[in-house]
Amino acid sequence: MFLRYPRAIPPVLSGFCIRLLSATASPYAGHNKWSKIQQKKGINDQRRGQIYARAFRDIMITARNGGSADPQTNVTLFNVIKRARADGVPKANIENALQKATTRGKDGGSQLAKYEVLAHGSVGLIIECLTDNGNRTLHQIREILNEHNARFATVNFMFRHRGRVRVALSKQDVASGWVDKLLDEVLPAGAEDFDQVTGAGEDVEVEIMCAPNALGKITDAVTKSGFSQGLLSSELIYAPAEDAVADEELNNMVKDLLSDLEGNESTLRVWTTLDS
Repeated sequence: MFLRYPRAIPPVLSGFCIRLLSATASPYAGHNKWSKIQQKKGINDQRRGQIYARAFRDIMITARNGGSADPQTNVTLFNVIKRARADGVPKANIENALQKATTRGKDGGSQLAKYEVLAHGSVGLIIECLTDNGNRTLHQIREILNEHNARFATVNFMFRHRGRVRVALSKQDVASGWVDKLLDEVLPAGAEDFDQVTGAGEDVEVEIMCAPNALGKITDAVTKSGFSQGLLSSELIYAPAEDAVADEELNNMVKDLLSDLEGNESTLRVWTTLDS
C-alpha cells in the first residue's frame, strides 16, 4: 500500500512546502533580531540625546557666566566645547548653543529666567531656565509644581551664591604635592574653601569655592598654574546656606519633582537645599 503513493512530491506542492517553511522560520528570527537592533538603537539614541542636552546646557551656562561666548577669551567655555567635541557632539549643535548664548530677549529668541520654589513645606529650590517664551515656561513650571506639593516662594535666603571650580589631578600629582602648590596659586586669587575627592580610578578631584566675583580669577589661576590635569568645570552655583537632613520619603518626593522639572525643555539647572 505504501508503494501506491507517488515517490516524489509534485512540483507545485513542493514549492508550496518550501515557501511555508521559509515563512514560518525567517520572519520570527528576523523580527527578534530587528527588535534587538531597535532596542539597542533606542538606548544609544537616548544616551546621545542626554550628552547633547548636557553639552548645550554647559555651553549656555559657561558662556553666560563667563561673560563671553568666545572660547578664545573664556577659558571655561573652551574646555566645555573641547569636552563636547570629544563626546561626539556635532559642530552644528555647538554653534547653535553659542548663538543662543549671545542672544537675549524676545528678538534674540532666548532669555534666562530664575524661579524660587518651596517644596513640601521645607525644601528650597532655585530653577534656572532658558526660554523664548517666558509666559509659557512659567505656566509649565507652575503645572509641575502643583503636581508635587510645591509653590513659588522666596527662598533665596536659603542659598549662598558662590563660584565653584573643579579640577582633575592624578594620585601621582597628589603624592608630588600638587594640591598644596595649587592652593598656593588660588588663595591669593580669592579662594575661600576647597575639598579633595578621590575617585574610583586614578583621578582625584579638587573643588575650589569662592565668591561669585572671584570666579574668573580662580579659573585663570588654575589654568595657568600647571598643577592639574585639566579644568573640569567653572560655574556659579547656588549652595545650601545650611546643611539639611531629610528622611527617605522626602528625598524620594523631591527626586520625583526634580525629574519632572529637569524634563522640561526650558530647564537648565535646578538647585535644592538638599544638595550636598
